[in-house]
Amino acid sequence: MLEIKVQSNTIQIGKNFSVSFQRTLRLPDDGKTYPLPPGLGNFPICKVDDYANSVPPSWKEHGGVFIPMYQREALWLNFTAAHWRPNAVKIAVGKINAVSGNPWVQKLQTRPQDYVVCPTQPWLDGINAGDDYIRQFVAMPLGMGYTVEAQVSGKEEFGGIQIIAFEPKPGKFPEKPPEYQEMERGISLSMAMPCAAPAGGMEMGIAAGGKMKQKIYPDSYGVDTWDESNYGRVYVHIVNSMMYREITGQEPPNTPVSAKTYTQHGYPWFDLYDEHKGNLDASGILSDVKSVKEMDAEKGFSSQQDDTSIDVSPAQINKLPLDPNAIRDGKW
Repeated sequence: MLEIKVQSNTIQIGKNFSVSFQRTLRLPDDGKTYPLPPGLGNFPICKVDDYANSVPPSWKEHGGVFIPMYQREALWLNFTAAHWRPNAVKIAVGKINAVSGNPWVQKLQTRPQDYVVCPTQPWLDGINAGDDYIRQFVAMPLGMGYTVEAQVSGKEEFGGIQIIAFEPKPGKFPEKPPEYQEMERGISLSMAMPCAAPAGGMEMGIAAGGKMKQKIYPDSYGVDTWDESNYGRVYVHIVNSMMYREITGQEPPNTPVSAKTYTQHGYPWFDLYDEHKGNLDASGILSDVKSVKEMDAEKGFSSQQDDTSIDVSPAQINKLPLDPNAIRDGKW
């Protein structure tokens, strides 16, 4: 198995692959498909074993790490991998595969493909719920029926996020790296908005939020490229701010600025030059998952979040090359 470490609030799996959990804007759930929101810094990552005396007993069996999130806060997964030696990566939310919608199995599946290849997949912002769009990852407490896990499996017993990365088979790719420039989507932003914490400590799962333009690329190498006996995996528990304080004695970060305020200040959104890339079909299972807003309406709750539409000016959208070292052709 691959060695797993936490360094600078990033999970390193093996020598070449790492993932961080990016704080971001929660998109309005208004039917519109939005461009990529920014990364506003990493969520803090804590190892379960460092807090063995204060975490729930079930966590000791799962091991892994935990991160703090506020109810209805969004995140995205930022992948860093060696372009000269990629990894196959599976992501689940509450042990429901975020790409296929099927229950968690460790083996890589191809019908449908239930994993991403990093690179060229630079990030994942949500569940594979539509053609050329995802529904944003949004944290909600377990036990309320909002999560993807609850809607697909009928139960809420796992929560959190589960990640496994596979190495390529020996001889498939080079062992030594050439020079390469990494692509970045984050910005430095000092504005933040405090958020009231729920009354008690709660474990959290992932629910579905607003729509975002994003492709999930097919595996161009083929499933036989990957060594399924050589992997590293991590269980990521999610806790609300109160539970984070109870376990660690530390204060969680403030919630990010709202998408509306961020946009009004003229800060950048993002898009990718990836028109040449294919896209996996949307999962029929995940397409049927109701968003947090839809679940509020179903349960008869008044609006718990601001879903006022936002007009993002084309001038605010920074288009990034999928390969930052590539040269783009234009009109002649």
